[in-house]
Amino acid sequence: MKAMTYQQYGGPEVLQQAPLPIPKVSPGAVLIRVKAAGVNPVDWKIMGGHLDSLMDVNFPVVPGWDVAGIVEAVGFDTPEFSVGDEVFSYGRRDTIQGGTFAELVALPAAIVAHKPANLSWEQAAALPLTGLTAQRSLDTLGVTAGQTLLIHNGSGSVGRTAIQLAAQEGVRVIATGSVKNHARLRELGAIAVEYGSGLVERVRAEAPEGVDAVADFIGGVLEDTLALLKENGRHASIADASVSSHGGHYVWVRPGTEELVRLSLLVEDGSLSVDVAQTFPMQEAARAFEASMSGHGSGKVVLTEFSN
Repeated sequence: MKAMTYQQYGGPEVLQQAPLPIPKVSPGAVLIRVKAAGVNPVDWKIMGGHLDSLMDVNFPVVPGWDVAGIVEAVGFDTPEFSVGDEVFSYGRRDTIQGGTFAELVALPAAIVAHKPANLSWEQAAALPLTGLTAQRSLDTLGVTAGQTLLIHNGSGSVGRTAIQLAAQEGVRVIATGSVKNHARLRELGAIAVEYGSGLVERVRAEAPEGVDAVADFIGGVLEDTLALLKENGRHASIADASVSSHGGHYVWVRPGTEELVRLSLLVEDGSLSVDVAQTFPMQEAARAFEASMSGHGSGKVVLTEFSN
């Protein structure tokens, strides 16, 4: 099969297309023909060696954790799925090696779910890690109707999802983002404020008594978070492990079918939308990484099938 791989740590320049054996399908697993694969910052951070102290890496690596595709084969005793099923997954495993930037990927059935019918392949591939991260962050914070939640980086894919999940529960959401994205943030259900210098004052103008909870999806904002939290307020971050030393929670998402199904139901009833900013054919994964690394997108970067 065709796959995008790298043989050593580095930047986008280390990615190359290479032929690899078709993955074996173990009992309780499914082989998925990849229709689209989401690009996440963690993908290029791993490639840069930044998670080397946390996770074992076996070269050559096929990057990618998000996938949407069609079941090509099922392992023994896998009654949940049949050949031809449309599925999606957050396919993280404990060892970095066989990812989703390939024609085929084998994953445990326990982390795969049926794809929402009303999502395109690209949207379905954009949802898993983004959606699960937002969902777990909000579950951790325990925000409820009538409370005020501040989201740092509401313009990012995780932030956009979290706005929708919180707003539909009756939570008052204040979200930071660049001015060009404010209209979209308001459409999703948030009060939009510009990030950067003076943020505390701008948020205080909307929430004079402070906020009940803060979800940090960008990092480097702990001082502002602590300045804006009410007494006994809760905060969580996906980008700053130091929050644990200041009463916060550092979120690291776990894969699982049950949580994907929760997201699917929200998508299917129209409560949750997915924004895709750019798509690239699989062989242009390096360009897709560069687009993701720029941080200027208005949604998720997604890879589609190889075009050659």
